[in-house]
Amino acid sequence: MTEKKIKLNATNEVQEFVNAASKCNFDINLHYQRAIVDAKSFLGVLSLGLSKIFTVSYGGNDGNFEQILSKYAAA
Repeated sequence: MTEKKIKLNATNEVQEFVNAASKCNFDINLHYQRAIVDAKSFLGVLSLGLSKIFTVSYGGNDGNFEQILSKYAAA
């Protein structure tokens, strides 16, 4: 299981992230504190809020998804 930290600041960023996650054929979860949601669910991701640092955990490999993670990587 790979984990990376990202930060999503606007709904269009959430949409881009969810679209990329939805194209992957493996499970992707988004964590914030104790809450865990399916990263392929727009409403689920939005329910966690914006401008927070999230942990993304996934068990596969997809180049496009990796690019999106890099784009929104939290410092």
